Amino acid sequence: MRISLNWLRELVEVKLSPEELAHTLTMAGFEVEDIEDRRTWANGVVVGRVLERQPHPNADKLSVCQVDVGAAETLNIVCGAANVRADIFVPVATVGTYLPNIDLKIKPAKLRGVPSQGMICSLKELGLPNDVDGIHIFSEENLSVGSDVRPLLGLDDVILDVTATANRADALSMVGIAREVAALTGGKLSIPEPREVVITQNPGKLGLKIADTQACPAYIGTVIEQVKIAPSPEWLQQRLRAAGVRPISNVVDITNYVLLEWGQPLHAFDKDRLQTVAGNGNLTIGVRFANQGESLKTLDGQTRTLTTQNLLITANEKPVALAGVMGGEETEVHEGSQNLVLEAALFDSVAIRRSSRSVGLRSEASGRYERGVNRAELEIACRRALALMSELANGVIIHQEIADTRPDPATWSRSIALRLDRVNEVLGPVDLGEDTGELQESDVVRILTALGCQLTSTDERTWNVAVPPYRYRDLEREIDLIEEIARLYGYDHFCDTLPQKAEAGYLPIDQELVRKLRASFRAEGLTELIQYSLVKPGDDRQIVLSNPLFTEYSALRTELLSGLIDAFQYNLEQGNGSLNGFEIGRIFQQEEDGLREADAIAGILGGDRNLGKWSKGGREQPMTWFEAKGILESIFQQCGISVEYQPDCRDERLHPGRTASLWIGGNRLGVFGQLHPQLRREKDLPDSVYLFQLDLDVFLDALDQDEILIPTFTSYSTYPASDRDIAFFAPVKVSVGEIEKAITKAGKGLLESVEIFDEYRGENVPQGQRSLAFRLVYRASDRTLTDAEVEPVHNKVREALVEKFGVNLRS
Repeated sequence: MRISLNWLRELVEVKLSPEELAHTLTMAGFEVEDIEDRRTWANGVVVGRVLERQPHPNADKLSVCQVDVGAAETLNIVCGAANVRADIFVPVATVGTYLPNIDLKIKPAKLRGVPSQGMICSLKELGLPNDVDGIHIFSEENLSVGSDVRPLLGLDDVILDVTATANRADALSMVGIAREVAALTGGKLSIPEPREVVITQNPGKLGLKIADTQACPAYIGTVIEQVKIAPSPEWLQQRLRAAGVRPISNVVDITNYVLLEWGQPLHAFDKDRLQTVAGNGNLTIGVRFANQGESLKTLDGQTRTLTTQNLLITANEKPVALAGVMGGEETEVHEGSQNLVLEAALFDSVAIRRSSRSVGLRSEASGRYERGVNRAELEIACRRALALMSELANGVIIHQEIADTRPDPATWSRSIALRLDRVNEVLGPVDLGEDTGELQESDVVRILTALGCQLTSTDERTWNVAVPPYRYRDLEREIDLIEEIARLYGYDHFCDTLPQKAEAGYLPIDQELVRKLRASFRAEGLTELIQYSLVKPGDDRQIVLSNPLFTEYSALRTELLSGLIDAFQYNLEQGNGSLNGFEIGRIFQQEEDGLREADAIAGILGGDRNLGKWSKGGREQPMTWFEAKGILESIFQQCGISVEYQPDCRDERLHPGRTASLWIGGNRLGVFGQLHPQLRREKDLPDSVYLFQLDLDVFLDALDQDEILIPTFTSYSTYPASDRDIAFFAPVKVSVGEIEKAITKAGKGLLESVEIFDEYRGENVPQGQRSLAFRLVYRASDRTLTDAEVEPVHNKVREALVEKFGVNLRS
């Protein structure tokens, strides 16, 4: 918000320079982004009177003027403006004057052979907006020639561009900034008290109909007649220009002025146009939400299609304005307006925010309503505007209607318990020069009283603090008061001590293990993916949001595999090839006993893991089921855990004959398998696509073992191993994992490792069986094994296989 220092000085005593005031506000949380010193724009420009104007002898569009600037001699000035004439008062830049807005220093010159001793200025050359093409002519009479023009043009002012934080709605007004400056500097406040206005109650002139009192808790409609639309007085125009607002007419300027002064948006309707829109009968102003498909042409000339989120002002149910955002073009005040309806209302911040966003329109009014307008000063702002309209537009106030559902005024303030011990505990010691101390009771009372709070002592070093209505929204708790105390006392007055001893930081074990897992998956060539937790609805177990931003993202995901399949398909469509990736994320499910959240790890595999394809003639080598399984096995091996595989066909997205469930010590870890052929065809994916999803909590529980977290060194045997191969026919229904488990158990003691190296089905193999071959490695840590030691153990393995699985030994 742009703050005029001249205007501010009328509201509060300011003894600081503009730079000091800007620093004080910035340190208190109100960042001053720019200081615009208008006093430099016309330094050396004086009031002059044109005594005589003659055409230039050598130029058709130039004039030669004799100008009195209060000096011993009149100045001869060549002027190119078409509106220059004799007997007018004008701003004159004398020789030596520098005009920074056009980067020009005035020097004696000759224009087409005629000497010129200065320049008659336009407002644009002085940095002010101007609708007139030519020099500026003062409307005042009998001005003192040679006097400084800056007070006449409002250029004896300094503008501070102040940014208020989102919680300080009260600071979006001159009165709010004045209160803040008074609290910071101790200056005396002089806030104007609007005079009472005489209202002639004339029944039937206006009625109110508020359909939603929550969206509009208070509405004041005032009928003003016999208004004379004219330009605003110069002082009002100067204040609006200083605030960055373009003057329009006295009525519109008054509503903008009160908005800037009190932070209360107002809107003036042309009453006759309202009646035309409303039709015959009594005029009733209404507030309601729009019906789907309604439209309204706003003041910016755009016709906007409305939704049920738009709050409307209506005239006999017909839309005439977007409540709290912008008025309608059909009922705007114009040069011929004589009768007005002035709106002063409170609107719900959420309703205005949604309405403004739905039509893509923000205004000075909506910005204030969104942050929260002070409900206690609605009547004050309304009286202020009515008094100015009576004074500046000769308006006669005929009738006023009020619809008020605000709570009792006694509830507009709140009482907060404040403890001095808690204040010092939070803020710490204060710097007293050579020593340190703590905040005293007098400091707390002084600061909070300056903010407009009322303190009542309840106990030693304890108060009940009554918050003023204009700070009701942001002062809610004790900690808010403590923050205000620190802000006004000065953050730089508190000691900035560091802790005496800093401890080394560390990660919780779960985070450490998750980082280790991420590194393991990346080491296997998998790319980490991050996807939205919000998905399309459709699953009974899904948790559906009550207020989604989009229908496509209105439910929480119950698993990770669907997102990975879509990511795989997207990469293929974009020409990026097959994807090898993984994701660690949270899934959400709705169960009988409530809602459940869990973390999971999922991955998708299908891309060629080789970096170069030159050795294969440029062809991509599809990944086999065992290669994909090997990636998981490698990760499990790095983590030091043993995982069992069991046939599984519960997930319809996976191939029923190439899917396995994963288990750790009797706990289900997850699932791994190949993509179902039907889904593969629907997604137009290659044959070799494999997926896995693991329960992260089960995984972390398995890793959270002392022997894994702190591995112990096991010495290597320096003695040679003894290899034995074993081949047999085994039923197809018996898994290799079960056979390996039985071999390991039977050969315990000497057996170091077991590995399958051949599988065959076909000719010479009995029906329903397959030929398997395993290599068994025997080794002792303290000696070289002899055949006499190995053979009994090897025979024990053979016997165990025959006994448990009924295999037919071939070797």
